[in-house]
Order: sequence, then C-alpha cells, then structure tokens
Amino acid sequence: MKAILHTQYGPADLLQFKEVDKPAPKDNEVLIRIHATTVSSGDCNVRNFTFVIKSMLPIAKLMFGIGKPWKERVLGTELAGEVEGAGKDVKRFRTGDRVVASTGMAGGGHAQYACLPEKGALAIKPDSLGWEEAVAIPFGANTALYYLRELGKIQAGQELLIIGASGSIGSAGVQLAKHFGATVTAVCSGANVEMVKSLGADKVIDYTNEDFTKNAATYDLIFDVVGATTFDRCHNSLKPKGIFLACIMGLTDMVRILWTSITGGKKMRGGVAINNLERMTFIAELAAAGKLKPVIDRSYPLEQIAEAFKYVEQGHKKGNVAIRVEHS
Repeated sequence: MKAILHTQYGPADLLQFKEVDKPAPKDNEVLIRIHATTVSSGDCNVRNFTFVIKSMLPIAKLMFGIGKPWKERVLGTELAGEVEGAGKDVKRFRTGDRVVASTGMAGGGHAQYACLPEKGALAIKPDSLGWEEAVAIPFGANTALYYLRELGKIQAGQELLIIGASGSIGSAGVQLAKHFGATVTAVCSGANVEMVKSLGADKVIDYTNEDFTKNAATYDLIFDVVGATTFDRCHNSLKPKGIFLACIMGLTDMVRILWTSITGGKKMRGGVAINNLERMTFIAELAAAGKLKPVIDRSYPLEQIAEAFKYVEQGHKKGNVAIRVEHS
C-alpha cells in the first residue's frame, strides 16, 4: 500500500511517499480501506512541533523523539473509509461498513489502509456526508466536545466566547455550543466573519478591529482554541464563577490550572482530548442529523500532502484541510 512516512523533523518536504506492507487486523481490529484523511494541527505538532509552546517543547520531544522521531510512523489523526476485513473477535462492524474514525496521536490516517481497534473512536459514517465531509468532523469536534462538555460543563443559557472560531476546533465548538443551548460570541478575523455566522454564532468579533477584553461583556466560559490570550488577560471578562478553557498550554498554565482548581471563583482548565468512543458516536449522530456541519478549506491528493502541511502550518485555515486517498 501507499503511505506517507514521517522519519525526521524539518520542512514538510521531508515526508516520504512510499510503498509499504499492508497491515493485517488483530483479533479485535478492523482493516479500513481509507478514502479520505486530513492534516490537522495535531499532525503538525507531531511532525515538527509547529504549534507547541516553547516551554512544552522538552516534554513533546520526550514523547515523540529528541533530534528525530523515536520511530518511523504514519501521521493522520482522522480517517474515513470502508471496512475491508475484521479480526475474529469483532462484533460491531462487518465488511463493507462505511466508517469514520479519530485515531488521535496514534496516527495512521495518511495511508491507503489502517487497522483500528473495534472499541476505538470509530463510528458508522453518516450517509448524507461524502468521504471528505465526514473526515472533516472527528478531530475538531472531539476536542471541542471534550473542552465544552467535560471540562467546561456547558449549560443551556450560558454565555460563551470562542477565540479562534474559524478553525477545525473552533468551527465545531460554535455548533456544539449552540446545540447545548448556549449564546455564542465568536472571535476570528474579518475574512471569516460570515462563515462563522453561518455556523450559528450569535455575535462575531473581528479581532483585527476590536479587543473583546476592552468591552463590558462577561462570559460563563471563554474557550481559547489557538492560544491567543491568557487567563490573566481574560480575568475581567469572566463571570464570578466563569471558566477559562485553554486548548494550548505552557508550564505556567498547568500550574494555574492546579491553583484555580483548589481556590474559589474563576477557574482555568485544560487537558488532552484522548479518543473516546462515546464522543465519536455522539458526534456522528449529530452530523447525521444535520446538526454538525463540516467546514473544509481545501483538499489535496495524498501524494501532495507536503503542500497541505505547509498550508496548515501557516495557521490561517478555515475549518479543515482534507486529503483524498485514491486506490488503483
């Protein structure tokens, strides 16, 4: 099979488009013939630590490799495709099922085939979505759902501010917050205002023209997807029991999260949205019902994935960048 191999840090052109052995499923795994995948910010962080805060670099390098990756690997945090085979213990899926999955930091999506555990973050693909549309949902929606529902305990009637509302996580976050009944103020660039409004945001702030911390508005939740601000800077914009959700964190942020967890009043929270079957199923059901719509900026064929990485690593994509995986 064809796959993109990550063997060294540096420019995206160092990624290798190669022929490798097709995987065989273990007893509890399904073999998926991949039709679409994405390049996510998570992929960029594993590939070259693109969006990792400087204070967290030593930890990231310990996880993925100092100097060069610990092992040759296939990146790709999400995929959509057909089940081509299954291990003897698999009960949830059968050959021919069309599925969508979140693989997380384990990767595997940047190839023609992948094996995933039956009990992983794997769900039936909504019939209403094409391959690229379906694959544009898992990474952003899984992360946004984890932050809003599990860390933020979002409730109907709350006031929410999302910073970085036009990207993969932010665009999903706007839609999920509206589903939960919150009033959403979104922050993005002027070029993305209309797109974010179309997702359901009640108000959109163009950060190039307005600083939300300078007005009198306060929020129950502030969700910073892109690491654009800090808990201290947003303190006066939070309600007395408000929560600041930080998607990108440094070491000082981790200390602040611990400190605010044991004190009263305003809180800071953050974490890692590890793959989760319940969240993946919930997301797929919302998408099937038309309540969670994918946002795709552009798409590339698998063999041009280096160009996709270069584009994503500029930090200005709208929603998701999809990758088409062809089979002869």
